Amino acid sequence: MADITAFYDPATGTVTYLVADGVEAAIIDPVLDFDPADGTLSAKSVDAVLGAAETRGLRIVWVLDTHAHADHLSAADEIRRRTGARIGIGARITEVQSVFKPMFNAEDVTADGAVFDALFEDGARIPLGATEIEVMATPGHTPACVTYLVDGAAFVGDTIFMPEFGTARTDFPGGDAATLYRSVRRILALPDDTRIFVGHVYPEPGEEARWETTVAAQKRANIHVHDGVSEADYVAMREARDATLDAPRLILPSLQVNIRAGALPAAESDGRVYLKTPVRMA
Repeated sequence: MADITAFYDPATGTVTYLVADGVEAAIIDPVLDFDPADGTLSAKSVDAVLGAAETRGLRIVWVLDTHAHADHLSAADEIRRRTGARIGIGARITEVQSVFKPMFNAEDVTADGAVFDALFEDGARIPLGATEIEVMATPGHTPACVTYLVDGAAFVGDTIFMPEFGTARTDFPGGDAATLYRSVRRILALPDDTRIFVGHVYPEPGEEARWETTVAAQKRANIHVHDGVSEADYVAMREARDATLDAPRLILPSLQVNIRAGALPAAESDGRVYLKTPVRMA
């Protein structure tokens, strides 16, 4: 049975998971700490996860992103450099790279996913110790979103949140509300006792962060897609809600890094690394 440890980052609301079977482990959705006010990067969050793995004698063999996040910088490349782990992501990341490569004039990015070590199609299986992680394609938030299934647990990324928070937005390039509805229903077709581990939590001040729920709880109480909500009603709600949402605070730096599998752009002639802000007239 896989052992699951969660690490919550309150700055971005992200939950990173350390999933181990025997001495082998995978890290799902790791965070590279970034302060946009002064451009400071830190591996504090990574240090916490790798420290816990070292204490337990675990060997990190995979670092898995559920999608190219728009709200935090992925630490996938940092972990690969420090552990030798392979980076995996959904195969449709190439579509995401194709959209954002020209937006940032990212000439070093090849929109073929080559910067990742493995691109997973729906149904792919990833060896981990004596078990396997199964990949379920769950697009809608982005084209490349996947859910990782292991030993009765589902790591759903941003596709679905805790029941009181509903589901992901679908207004990013390649997002689609009807597609997301079908992806969520696919997750909710898993056995009722399947443990769902969400990618983000947003507790109220003073409230304890919670990131684990079940298929049964989602079917009963998810405010957006509980049993009985039709696709048409969901799409109408999701599109109306998305029209009111602001862009995530870290969307521009996050996407530049995450289409590079968590790596920074190459240093420029002055030896410094720059993340770009495209400018357009209102």
